[in-house]
Amino acid sequence: MKTGGQLIVDSLIAQGVEHVFCVPGESYLAVLDALHDASINVTVCRQEGGATMMADASARLTGRPGVVMVTRGPGATNASPGIHIAEHDSVPLVMFVGQIDGSMRHRGAFQEMDYRAFFGSTAKWVVEIDDAARIPEHVSRAFHVAMQGRPGPVIVALPEDVLSQMADAPQAKRVEPVQTWPGLTQMAELQKLLWAAERPIAILGGSGWSEKACASFARFSERFELPVACSFRRQMLFSGDHPNYAGEIGIAPNPKLRARIDNSDLVLLVGGRMAEMPSQSYELFSIPYPKQTFVHVHADSNELGRVYHPTLGIHASPAAFAASLESLQPPQRIPWAQQTAEARADYLAWNEAKPIIPGDLQMAECMAWLRGRLPADAIITNGAGNYATWPARFLKYRSFGCQLAPCSGSMGYGAPAAVGAKRVEPDRMVVAFAGDGCFLMNGQEFATAVQYDLNVIFVVVDNGMYGTIRMHQEREFPGRVSATMLKNPDFAAYARAFGGHGETVRTTAEFAPAFERAIASNKPAILHCFIDPEAITPGTTLTKMREAAQAAKK
Repeated sequence: MKTGGQLIVDSLIAQGVEHVFCVPGESYLAVLDALHDASINVTVCRQEGGATMMADASARLTGRPGVVMVTRGPGATNASPGIHIAEHDSVPLVMFVGQIDGSMRHRGAFQEMDYRAFFGSTAKWVVEIDDAARIPEHVSRAFHVAMQGRPGPVIVALPEDVLSQMADAPQAKRVEPVQTWPGLTQMAELQKLLWAAERPIAILGGSGWSEKACASFARFSERFELPVACSFRRQMLFSGDHPNYAGEIGIAPNPKLRARIDNSDLVLLVGGRMAEMPSQSYELFSIPYPKQTFVHVHADSNELGRVYHPTLGIHASPAAFAASLESLQPPQRIPWAQQTAEARADYLAWNEAKPIIPGDLQMAECMAWLRGRLPADAIITNGAGNYATWPARFLKYRSFGCQLAPCSGSMGYGAPAAVGAKRVEPDRMVVAFAGDGCFLMNGQEFATAVQYDLNVIFVVVDNGMYGTIRMHQEREFPGRVSATMLKNPDFAAYARAFGGHGETVRTTAEFAPAFERAIASNKPAILHCFIDPEAITPGTTLTKMREAAQAAKK
């Protein structure tokens, strides 16, 4: 006989869970007590949204569901941004949330919530356990649901009385996702389509990949001399050093890459959904019938034909599909080989350019230096904002798991994701990029980095405003600045106040020495980088955008 709280922890151990991220609460004290004697590493966070994003980061790195625990009511609602990110980005996640004692249900008790109603549109499954004996069953199903098909978040509500119940329950067993494999006829049809193509290109995206799957796809691209692009914020699926890599198709992509995809005669989309950002607001491919031969590979059959009618739809996980590619044979003559070389040259010209922007801090120069300084397995994180353009365009992502960034466009992700990543991968360098607005959405998790001696380097790019919104504001309502200006603290002093290392960077020449000192400090560090507000993107300024918009309105 064990308590419900102990059964929860036993079930997590059976799933191989090594890390739990949490903000403690009285609603699940029995679980916290059981964790006291467990082998699981517990990371105490400063806000539930940050804790959920840390769990999300752990899932992206391990391929197994990230686990987060939060208290009822405000704890659950604070966690909701992280749940939305996991849903939008197809990340397996299991959130355990406290719930009131069952005897008080439906009375509007302290912090009572209907989790099925609240999370129903963002979670794959929401369950409230009402019998401690069924805890192993429900946790097992939660892990299955989180990992299978299109991965995503699951919510498990834990009533206080159930956690204190004594129950005799079956021993929990480890869950493995059931892979969906492509059929032999589908792979044969894919080979026929490739042999008939003149201008093919592959686009990799989504989740469900592994280091092995990425390596298998790289070998396939080499045998077929196939150009490969990565979808929005999924650059880590194909090495930027590979001679077949053609770049990222995301926000403000290389115009030559966009044209290459538009003019292709076969698109092999693997794992991704080609949603609004990578599809260039759904303008890259005709809906519902793309003009190109369109091969779509996805783990969820509901995604096949949802937006784009595929010439060939393949219901398979990326890992299973990549393994099946070994059976395909390239044509004797590959007519697109020169195009692959041209695609690579276009990418390098885009990646290695050093556009001059207003101000003394030239971000392209800083990124070029980092491109040579960062280890190949360094983990790079970011949230959302125009600052993210710099690492996305000018760094190279060289290995699986080296990029943690939200396709959902959520601000505040990069800082906690970096903390979570460093907890899971303590021996890898972790660098978080954030804008001034983005950082302070979850900047309190710098305290978590200090508490656990996590020497993450946070590069805070400060232009004194919500830059992306200001950019759109100048485009739509030129000269009418409203609600986008920010007055920021001294972020270097902020780092020191928490017990970390802080540096102020105002010029290009100051960046590299400051970064090296941050590494040498062996502490969590913030590089407070001041960028000219005019430098809104690598290719234009606020003034130019405003003047163009004003001219268009005349």
